Amino acid sequence: MKKYVCDVCGYVYDPAVGDSDNGIEPGTPFENLPESWVCPLCAVGTENFSVEE
Repeated sequence: MKKYVCDVCGYVYDPAVGDSDNGIEPGTPFENLPESWVCPLCAVGTENFSVEE
């Protein structure tokens, strides 16, 4: 699964790890994140993330 990086602050969402602090289980693909999910560091939405190169 691809990792996604926040264009604003550089936070990397790794699907293998998830975001347990915000209820996202490990193994959750970026595309399956709920619309309400925001970057845990800077609170921008998923539209501000890009595939990590």
